[in-house]
Amino acid sequence: PPEEVEDASELTKRDRSHLESTLKLNEDKPADDFSGVLQRLRKIYHSSIKPLEQSYRYNELRQHEITDGEITSKPMVLFLGPWSVGKSSMINYLLGLDDTPYQLYTGAEPTTSEFTVIMHGPKLKTIEGIVMAADSARSFSPLEKFGQNFLEKLIGIEVPHKLLERVTFVDTPGIIENRKQQERGYPFNDVCQWFIDRADLIFVVFDPTKLDVGLELEMLFRQLKGRESQIRIILNKADSLATQELMRVYGALFWSLAPLINVTEPPRVYVSSFWPHEYHPDTHKDLFLKEEISLLEDLNQVIENRMENKIAFIRQHAIRVRIHALLVDRYLQTYKDKMTFFSDGELVFRDIVEDPDKFFIFKSILAKTNVSKFDLPNREAYKDFFGINPITSFKLLSQQCSYMGGCFLEKIEKAITRELPDLLGSIGLGKKPNVLSCDITGCGETPKNRYKKP
Repeated sequence: PPEEVEDASELTKRDRSHLESTLKLNEDKPADDFSGVLQRLRKIYHSSIKPLEQSYRYNELRQHEITDGEITSKPMVLFLGPWSVGKSSMINYLLGLDDTPYQLYTGAEPTTSEFTVIMHGPKLKTIEGIVMAADSARSFSPLEKFGQNFLEKLIGIEVPHKLLERVTFVDTPGIIENRKQQERGYPFNDVCQWFIDRADLIFVVFDPTKLDVGLELEMLFRQLKGRESQIRIILNKADSLATQELMRVYGALFWSLAPLINVTEPPRVYVSSFWPHEYHPDTHKDLFLKEEISLLEDLNQVIENRMENKIAFIRQHAIRVRIHALLVDRYLQTYKDKMTFFSDGELVFRDIVEDPDKFFIFKSILAKTNVSKFDLPNREAYKDFFGINPITSFKLLSQQCSYMGGCFLEKIEKAITRELPDLLGSIGLGKKPNVLSCDITGCGETPKNRYKKP
């Protein structure tokens, strides 16, 4: 039959030199060695942030404890999107895995049913999810909480590739519309959320011939809210359409995603064809190649900013831990003030938890410490939190000081205002970036009076 002319052997391979040069794969110089900075970051975390985090059981509120594996992990690039849009082919292409024993399995049917983590290793090897989750040195140990069914759907592949020395790829099962979550046998959305929260770059890949935006995809975009700066949308297989048709599809894609994204700055869209074969003749090869190079530059940027992002992430975490500690302290203080010799502790505290606003708990934190109201946790969350952790099991902040170690609160404030910004300044940025200035985050310093003569 004439259709079969498109046999794989007929397709010529495209030149890969732009990949190597843009991603600097041929340079012999060792990847930047940030081990000293990472050690300092770990030390700041363990000595100044973690004590407060543990003392006030922050991880039960946010369910996020930072492991050492997470502090030292490489940037993560996450591939999301409907099934059969070319996510696995794109990874094969970027890493040059085609026709090697390492290549990810691809095809027209939904082929990837696992979350596949592609990372660097001295030789090719596959690692079971159960093993990955058990190894606390890796950043995947928290995935254990999604249960055994999920761990059977998690797989790691180690590949000796230069790019993977600097970045880790995660391939996800395609989104299949009209399919129930239950059929997957594990909480798919929660798992996606876990990866989304940790990804430095999120590629949402589409196939121009299949643009049905259904419920599962809508759900996914709801989960991506707030991560717009990490998202890149990829209109893959662009050379399978005539130009006019492609423009129509491009418009349709934006139209169907508009209600899901709603940001003033829409994510960057790349239109190209990410696989190893030559572009179809009579299509806009130059455009596709330019788009591909822009995407590679984007990827490079993430790799180069990895230390800054990590320090900023730990600092953001510290700010939240500090607010949580101030809130618990305030709840406790209010409780102590209201307790008399005759009162029933349970009833007194229930009154406070049910209506913290009556006691100005959240207001007082905003007034006192220069905290952004957008960083305040939800008051409902504290009902649950204190349901599990009785208020009497906590100590006041003022009691968490030791003669040698200083006070927990002072240490975390010092980390937020001084140590982490200094660490950031030390990695060759010369000037400290504006984002970390205390005017924005209010690091708890006393405001300066501009009208007072020095």
